[in-house]
This record gives sequence, structure tokens and C-alpha cells, in this order.
Amino acid sequence: MPRFAANLTMLFTELPILDRFAAAAEAGFDGVEILYPYDIAAPELYRAATAAGLDIVLINAPPPNWAGGPRGFAAVPGLQDRFRRDFERSLRVAQVLRATHIHIVCGRAQGQDAHDTFVENLGWAAHRAPHASLTIEPRNRTDTHDYFLTDYRTAIDIIDNVAAPNLGLQLDAYHAQMITGDLMTCWRKVAPLVRHIQIAGCPGRHEPDIGMIDYPAFFAELDEWGYRGWVGCEYNPQRTSLKGLGWLRQALAARG
Repeated sequence: MPRFAANLTMLFTELPILDRFAAAAEAGFDGVEILYPYDIAAPELYRAATAAGLDIVLINAPPPNWAGGPRGFAAVPGLQDRFRRDFERSLRVAQVLRATHIHIVCGRAQGQDAHDTFVENLGWAAHRAPHASLTIEPRNRTDTHDYFLTDYRTAIDIIDNVAAPNLGLQLDAYHAQMITGDLMTCWRKVAPLVRHIQIAGCPGRHEPDIGMIDYPAFFAELDEWGYRGWVGCEYNPQRTSLKGLGWLRQALAARG
């Protein structure tokens, strides 16, 4: 059974961010994700995680522009200098947090120029931070119609093109189901490249036990493949986070 990380950007939001770590640990999570950990001093976040006995598994890069600008622009032509400057900040934060992975968000762009820009930026980032595990993630067109990376074939080609040992694939099971209609088949095609997994019910992106995905079967599949990475729980609870954690209790009971 995989190790589960609570996405603290989406879970336990009824609590202040620094209190969410202890709540996640008490609920049974082994780690946490924080999508954009840039509003609170990184040492404070790290101390809260350490006090709760949790690993910080994933952050997103580059930092967002909350004033209306892009929240990801690694594939946006003309913003290479900004990407590199902001990636440096993400790298400093990730180092303080001792984050396992940095997800590079490509942003909204289309066409060959966007493809080439993304490859260029990923190659630069992989060379700049060879010690860091970097990931890219396809997202479905229904939710993000103008997002650059929306299929797994393109993601695989980009990873092959960059050819950096520290660049891998982030498989969001919700997006995989929305994109392909068959999470299991998608997983079997891309498994060797996967560094990190995220889960949510599909459709709706609520608790993993709501919707069409058979997550107990998926977790068993991950065990069969020998997956040793993290599974991030990135979903919107229908009620409170604690009331929707029946699926986690069942998974932990199955793990023994």
C-alpha cells in the first residue's frame, strides 16, 4: 500500500495552514503537499512539518502571481527570464522545506513555440538543480482548456527530449481518467516514468471513494508494480476533511 500525503492547499482548510500539519498527521497521513508555499516563511512551514513528523513531498513552481498574472508559465514564450528568476526562488524554498519533488507548471500556451519554450526551460532547470526531482503533469482540457500539457504522449516526448535523469512524470489519477477514460491502462503505459501520483474522485475531484475510479484496485496495482513513491491526496472535500477520510482509514487498515 502506498504512502499517502495530504494536500494542505485543499485539505484541512478549516484550520490555519500551520495547524494543518498536525491535523494531517493525526488523521493518518505520512506526508504533505503544498501547492504554492510562498506566503508563509519556509522555516515556519518546515518546523510545523517536522513537529508533526511529516515529510513535505511536493511543491509547485514557479511561484504564482496572485494579482491576476499566470500561476504557471514554464511553456509561455517570452517569459524564459522570468521563469529562471522565479525558479531560483522555488528552489530556495524547496531546499528549506526539503521537498521531495518540484512540479514545474507549464501554464497556458499553445503551439510549437510553447513546446520549444517548455523543453528549453525544463532543460535549464534540470541542469540548474541536478539534485532536485522535477516533475511535469498533464491536465485535462475540460478543466483547463488552454493549458499547454494535456496528453501523455506529449509529456513522454518532452521527458525524452530533455533527457535529464532528474525529470519525471507526475500522474494525477483524476486527470488521467479524464484524459484517457482508463486510468489503469494509462498507468501501465507510463509507469516507468512516474515519480509522483495524485488522486481524487472522478468526476468532481472530491474524495477518492466518490466516482468511477476503483482506488483500492489502483493501489493494489501500484503494489504489483513495486511503486515506492508518494500518493498525494489532492481533492476538494465535499464536507469537512475529517468527515471524508473513510477511504484513508480503509486503505491504512488494508496496509496493516
